[in-house]
Amino acid sequence: MSQDPLVIFTPSGKRGRFPVGTPVLTAARQLGVDLDSVCGGRGICSKCQITPSYGDFPKHGVHVAQDALSEWNKVEQRYDDIRGLKAGRRLGCQATVQRDVIIDVPPESQVHRQVVRKAASARVIEMDPATRLYYIEVQEPDMHEPTGDLERIARALKAQWDIEKISTDFSLLGKIQPILRKGAWKITVALHKTDENDIPRMIAAWPGLHEGGLFGLAIDLGSTTISAHLTNLDTGEVVASSGIMNPQIRFGEDLMSRVSYSMMNKGGDKEMTRAVRDALNTLTEEIAAEAGITAELILETVFVCNPVMHHLLLGIDPFELGQAPFALATSDSLNLTAAELGLTALPAAAQIYVLPCIAGHVGADAAAVTLSEEPGKSPDLALIVDVGTNAEILLGDTTRVLACSSPTGPAFEGAQISSGQRAAPGAIEAIRIDPTTKEPRFRVIGCDKWSDEDGFWEETAQTGITGICGSGIIEAVAEMRIAGVLDASGLIGSAEQTGTERCFSEGRTHSYLIHDATDQGGPRITVTMGDIRAIQLAKSALYAGARLLMDKRGVDKVDRVVMAGAFGAHISPLHAMVLGMIPDVPLDKVTNAGNAAGTGARIALCNLKARREIEKTVREITKIETAIEERFTEFFVAANAIPNAADPFPELSKIVTLPDVSFKSGGDDSTGGRRRRRRG
Repeated sequence: MSQDPLVIFTPSGKRGRFPVGTPVLTAARQLGVDLDSVCGGRGICSKCQITPSYGDFPKHGVHVAQDALSEWNKVEQRYDDIRGLKAGRRLGCQATVQRDVIIDVPPESQVHRQVVRKAASARVIEMDPATRLYYIEVQEPDMHEPTGDLERIARALKAQWDIEKISTDFSLLGKIQPILRKGAWKITVALHKTDENDIPRMIAAWPGLHEGGLFGLAIDLGSTTISAHLTNLDTGEVVASSGIMNPQIRFGEDLMSRVSYSMMNKGGDKEMTRAVRDALNTLTEEIAAEAGITAELILETVFVCNPVMHHLLLGIDPFELGQAPFALATSDSLNLTAAELGLTALPAAAQIYVLPCIAGHVGADAAAVTLSEEPGKSPDLALIVDVGTNAEILLGDTTRVLACSSPTGPAFEGAQISSGQRAAPGAIEAIRIDPTTKEPRFRVIGCDKWSDEDGFWEETAQTGITGICGSGIIEAVAEMRIAGVLDASGLIGSAEQTGTERCFSEGRTHSYLIHDATDQGGPRITVTMGDIRAIQLAKSALYAGARLLMDKRGVDKVDRVVMAGAFGAHISPLHAMVLGMIPDVPLDKVTNAGNAAGTGARIALCNLKARREIEKTVREITKIETAIEERFTEFFVAANAIPNAADPFPELSKIVTLPDVSFKSGGDDSTGGRRRRRRG
């Protein structure tokens, strides 16, 4: 008997089998997928727009045929004629399941839209921008002196600003004459230099004295989220910050899945490039509107990203990054124009700078973290961890800096977690479990109160308790370990073993109940053994990468740990250490750098010398490739224990005592098989 078609939703990762003919919206509702609808499935509101993905997806073990969904129908055509649907979009209430399919739910179709938590960190940056404004008064044309308008602009710049020579972007050439005449021969020009000794290039002009400002974008192009900081290039002030989900998630949640998609599907790399560039155009328009400016004033953009995203942004097939020796097409920094990258929301002549990559799996994002945190200038040994779908790890001091990348996967971001979701209002972001009663209390995004405080339920009535995000699942697993409902190997105990009915049987394993609102039509939020395993794999990869760098450096401990990235700002150092995500250090030696990659991008955007500095620095960093290091597996296996099977955590043991429990799989003896972990 053949199985019903498999439906997989991204970015949530939720999946299930449904009979042929099931509307996508119905499948989403039955799985608890966050897909909006206001009109009751009549094809009027368009809130349920979805994007099906086609081709081979080895990670999911599915091939999505072109007829995986029902044919485009009259309702969709009517809506498209009246309001328009983006290319590739379908209405979830109209499209029905015919075969195995992967469905992406774009941010605008989600009820609980993600909070992309990558705000700009306060930072004093010396202003030395590559693009500057110059006001000049140009001599009018004369019949007796047949000189072109552009040449007289150059002459005025030399006379009034001592600028010897300029070049001009071709896209600007046809605009010069009307601008000059509109300004009565007074004009403001924007000149860009890629280097201190470079010939300035004219990339924009305005009639008269331009007082509307000059802006640049610092963009952290991550595997899961894209964040942007719109910056005033005169003052360095961040005037707006915004972020969106990376639409490439529908092709694969982790980087190797995207490389695999490119390998398995002809033209897959071009499809992913088109998706991310479209998203960047949308983000540019949105952030300009938020700041109340026109995108024509954004004349510079700096990109930081990992190597796979680097190649897909540039339109380069990432095939070679999927196999040893992981060769980049180029590791050098790049200077391009918006026209060359197909970023149509920006002026064609807008300048693009892409930071250099460090190695095949250590990208421009790690270079940006280096620029921001300067481990090579640290007097003590600092471990800097940029936590994300792909963790960037730096270890260094004034003598030497080492770097590696570790594939943690999307579990830290709430993906591949049974009740997981992206960070959005209503998502559990922090949790505490009473060690005696085993009862949980929690806090959700959008409300400052804890669930056992007066007013919590009233304040969360509108959003509800919708799921658990990355910081929440990290704290949940660590709290379960502290409370004794989870043992060092990662097994959840039974109700008899733990003394709480919140631990319940699910097949051969047990799960822990955090919140049950099914009697009110809400979700049942649990932590399952599958969730524990996903977090163990993610944290083991992160710790093993850090431990590998320590091994290469010949040390067993570091002086301080810096957590960076979207999660770093929201992860409790104590819970990170209980989980074994980071090495054992005094808690006051664990600090947060916020979005360090974004900060590095802003520094490069605002300071031309900083670009030269990082281009030099990355060549001095020792790159470690985890994929070919034998000890990485050894460290990874030991890190599967919570916190670790091999490394002692003496600083942690000073502030928390982890219960010495061991739960046999399927057994109910709370003492049998105990194994005491050595502590220093």
